[in-house]
Amino acid sequence: MKITEVAKKLETTPRTIRFYEEKGLISPEKASNGYRMYTNEDVRGLRTILALREVGLSMAEIKKAMTENDDFTDYLHTQRSLLYEEMLQIRDMVTTVDRMIEKSGETGEEEHMMDMARELKGLKEKRTIWRDRWNFDDQAKDYDNNIKTTGYHFNVHKDYDEALKKLHAWVDASHGERGVDIGAGTGNLTGLFLRQGIPMIAVDQSKEMLKVCTEKHPQTQTRLGHFLSLPLHDKAADFVVSSYALHHLTDEDKELALAEIDRVIGNSGRVVIADLMFKDASNREDVLRTYQESGNEEAVEAIKDEYYADRSRLIRWWENHGYDVKAYQFNPILHLLYAQKKERRASNE
Repeated sequence: MKITEVAKKLETTPRTIRFYEEKGLISPEKASNGYRMYTNEDVRGLRTILALREVGLSMAEIKKAMTENDDFTDYLHTQRSLLYEEMLQIRDMVTTVDRMIEKSGETGEEEHMMDMARELKGLKEKRTIWRDRWNFDDQAKDYDNNIKTTGYHFNVHKDYDEALKKLHAWVDASHGERGVDIGAGTGNLTGLFLRQGIPMIAVDQSKEMLKVCTEKHPQTQTRLGHFLSLPLHDKAADFVVSSYALHHLTDEDKELALAEIDRVIGNSGRVVIADLMFKDASNREDVLRTYQESGNEEAVEAIKDEYYADRSRLIRWWENHGYDVKAYQFNPILHLLYAQKKERRASNE
């Protein structure tokens, strides 16, 4: 086919096709008369390029994938995550503009606007610059083998299996519901629901963890993302679960994470989280003191290296936002929290 035929077939322009040729994305053969002749393979390549450009992938990403014969899925997962991030940023900006308009004409208007702008900037940074300092990509292949519930002087995975089973039971999922597992890792918790026939979306910031999850549970949907910027629409889930993941966020970021979870669950939704935490600040000091007095420096260092939650603070946030909450404690550092929107309770009465 000639370039004009290809352009018409793909609903684009010859100029656009030549641009992709100049960038080295396609290399059609030249006939003896000097005209470029496009094969069906060239047309398929162009169709792929046009589609990927339309959803925002860069020329460099497309060229790399085509040159190295990469699976485009990885790039699309990343792009979806970035698009949701942008969507949330736009929503945050609109909310801030609305607040600025409300304050318009008041005394100290400029100062109020600057305060709101600083708050917005901080929120943008939280959603976009969160990084995994524990390098879960490297842990993915051996993660399941390294989960040992006994044999350590300080064992964060003590009661791991019991916690996941109890979490699953507390959710009490029914057929027709949709669930989301945040910080899903290799899918150990996700798998409990899938075996029950409940559709699940596994969200994790580690591509390698999600690959292992897909190998173990091909029927699950996986999405690249994290607590502060969930790649999900509003009210996309009936319930949200998470295990051993929330403690990677600071206390302030945990509250932003709870707000994100609140956004993606429906009016009758519930949240169940099994994680490393203390009842409150006083309990944290008591537990640390006990470990110190027993000479367990490994425990003290591990606790101070991460952000074990203040359970009372999480419960307070939920209660202030219209949830009923219950809690269960497995051991000094592992707790289970259940939060349900009051609309759900009312509908069941």
